[in-house]
Amino acid sequence: MNRAGTTLLQKTGQIERTVDRDFADEETKYKTFEKECQALQKDSKAMTSAQGRLADTIDIFYGAADKASEGAMAAHAYKRAVDDLDTGVGREMHLVNEHINKRNKKLLDYDSARSKMNKLIAKPSEDPTKLPRAQQEHDDAKEVFDMLNDQLISELPQLLDLRVPFFDPSFEAMIRMQCKFAEEGYEKLSGVQRYFADNVRDDYAAGQLDAQVEGVLQEMKELTICGAS
Repeated sequence: MNRAGTTLLQKTGQIERTVDRDFADEETKYKTFEKECQALQKDSKAMTSAQGRLADTIDIFYGAADKASEGAMAAHAYKRAVDDLDTGVGREMHLVNEHINKRNKKLLDYDSARSKMNKLIAKPSEDPTKLPRAQQEHDDAKEVFDMLNDQLISELPQLLDLRVPFFDPSFEAMIRMQCKFAEEGYEKLSGVQRYFADNVRDDYAAGQLDAQVEGVLQEMKELTICGAS
């Protein structure tokens, strides 16, 4: 009997379905984690794309300088963090899901073999070799299923425990590099102030430039061609 037939017979109650509460609990926790990761990836997709371009630019910029400098090392860590967030998590999730799918297929094989064996026990065949063969098929299927099942029950909690050690340094590297980039960018842009007239520098220091910009924007909004249609 193929797996599709086993699934159909389980739905109609003709074959008993194995329910492993320990695995079900761990799978539920994992699926919640997977859903949260997918939401994180979806919400940050546009940002990650922009961060990736920024990371490449920064890495190239610092790559031309001293690779042992603080800026170069921060740029490298930042680029690696962006790459890990973009591909690392998704790749690992795909592999875990493959293991879960394989476990579920082997579970169908085990349930089918157990059902076949139990039927021969309840109603012996005239062929004395059928029951021993069914017993061997059952034992082999159970061994394979138990191995995969026990592995997932053991390692899924370990995977979830690793989420903080993975995300913490990744985000820390991103934030540190952004701070470093912003700090150096501010220093460079601040140097442009010496080309401004004295009154412009005074207005900037007093925080009046923002008010002037807002005033101009308001005047633009009041124009008919900029108004709502």
